[in-house]
Amino acid sequence: MHSATANEPRTLGDHTWQDQAACSTSHGTDPELFFPEPDEIDRITAAKSICAQCPVRRTCLDSALENGDRDGVRGGLTEEERDALHSKLPERLDYARINDTLAGRDVHLSRAERRAVARNAHQAGIPADQLARLLKITKEHAQKLYRRAAREIRNRNTTQKTGSPTVTVTPVKTPARADLGTAA
Repeated sequence: MHSATANEPRTLGDHTWQDQAACSTSHGTDPELFFPEPDEIDRITAAKSICAQCPVRRTCLDSALENGDRDGVRGGLTEEERDALHSKLPERLDYARINDTLAGRDVHLSRAERRAVARNAHQAGIPADQLARLLKITKEHAQKLYRRAAREIRNRNTTQKTGSPTVTVTPVKTPARADLGTAA
């Protein structure tokens, strides 16, 4: 199984990143340190200082958010600090995750990232059956996503009428997959 590094998203079901974590019991860290009470400032500070040195901090945070983990310090954030991120997760848009999916990696995607994969795959001419395999959906669902992507692209590139004069939307050059960066 491929293990995530600090700069790439983990694949679905990959927990090997935990072996690299600074909080791993193999490093002699007491796991209870990461479950402080809200008023235990010294324990929270100690846990966060360990997280600050961790090579898989982002992967840990992603995992906590994706799994709805609301307990303890994860990815350098307390339960309270992660609360706002939990509600924003469906709209996360990280182009590294999109690129990895288009390259065939099995990445846990947000709703926004799934839409971006469909748009980019449609624009790249990737067949619907290949998109279906990438997203683990039916070919029919992939075709539906392509129809939606085509509408979004067409609507973005067409002239729109408003209550005032006609506004022309200038098409934006879509960057190549290698040019995409993180947008969240």
